Amino acid sequence: MEIPWSKVIKPDAHQPVTQATLTEKSSVIGRVGMIMLACGTGAWRVRDSMNTMARILQVSCSADIGLVSLSYSCFDAQEHHSVTEALSLPKSGVNTDKLAAMENFITLFESEGAFLSVQEVHHLLDKIQNKPTNYTPLLLGLAAACACSAFVFLLGGGPVEMFCTFLGAGLGNYTRATMNKHHLTLFAGLATGVAVACLTYLLVSRLLEFSLGINVAHEAGYIGSMLFAIPGFPFITSGLDIAKSDMRSGIERMVHAATIIIVATLVGWLVALASDLRPDNFVPLNLTPWQLCLLRLPASFVGVFGFSVMFNSSKKMAASAACLGAIANTLRLELVDLTALPPAAAAFFGALTAGLLASVVHKKIGYPRISLTVPAIVIMVPGLYMYRAAYYLGVGSIASGAQWLLNALMIFVFLPFGLIFARILMDADWRYSS
Repeated sequence: MEIPWSKVIKPDAHQPVTQATLTEKSSVIGRVGMIMLACGTGAWRVRDSMNTMARILQVSCSADIGLVSLSYSCFDAQEHHSVTEALSLPKSGVNTDKLAAMENFITLFESEGAFLSVQEVHHLLDKIQNKPTNYTPLLLGLAAACACSAFVFLLGGGPVEMFCTFLGAGLGNYTRATMNKHHLTLFAGLATGVAVACLTYLLVSRLLEFSLGINVAHEAGYIGSMLFAIPGFPFITSGLDIAKSDMRSGIERMVHAATIIIVATLVGWLVALASDLRPDNFVPLNLTPWQLCLLRLPASFVGVFGFSVMFNSSKKMAASAACLGAIANTLRLELVDLTALPPAAAAFFGALTAGLLASVVHKKIGYPRISLTVPAIVIMVPGLYMYRAAYYLGVGSIASGAQWLLNALMIFVFLPFGLIFARILMDADWRYSS
């Protein structure tokens, strides 16, 4: 049930929030935590924001944070009194624009919070909580179309695969966004969107095959049409939370991300099985190493920009994430092609580079690190490996399926490792356990 925050405030709550009752202070701290949690950020950032508010309000706060719920207690040593509350969200989500607004609010509160009344604080939080999304389902579909077609090129696909993916991913994510707008359950929107994307890709590729006589091998780009379903935020934040010993949040986020990946890959596998489609290799592009490198930069930029838009980033934030993602992802791919590094090790260095660059951008511009790193890392997630693993396991080829699954899991592990090391190196607050 939605919390009527306006009715929690007393009619005469005009005194400075630092002089309010413990119950009123607790409501402010809890609401800040819930909005941060609704933005999709990890438990450590939620707890850090709540602790910042608590220090300014001269109380102590202890919080237990999950994927969609948090329980916390506020203690006032002077009044010898404590308040414990449990709050929950209706569903998990991601909103990087609102996350940036919340971080700006925390910074404002640190400097001016002592002069704000309880009503004024809740009024500011009302503005952030009710902030509309930046993009319509149509624009989200276009963002997914651009991101996934760029993703397919980075996997090895050519113009035909990119065109089919553009239409499939665009229509698929438009369908999912429309269903989410009507508050349908996660699995309904996800499964329907992936199915629409896969069927669209197959339909367009078959039409091109019969009308223009294109090579049937171009169907290898089929996986790209459903890559918009990759759960970037819960996947990355689960690793960061586990690294900070937030086991409840980390495990819940990991299970949430794994569930989304399993549902998406199984739906894709079922559609492929029904159409007798096999995960073959891409048709060679016959590009020189220099040509490939120069094309990977704009493709990575477009891919990261599109994923960032799907996370509701502002255009400037999306462009910032795209710039560092283009550098980090191109570096990863070049390491795989030009050195003896295995893909998992290259993923570590790519994620490390993205994390280091995000810290620099954060210090200069102020954008949340997680809003910059997750879109850059999503494009490194081995969606092709996961699809091939699901396909081979589904048809009984256990050895091939296990090999692809192991390769995917290695990359899944090393991506958050890279961000963790970057945070240890660049973030003094995150580096320590207290």
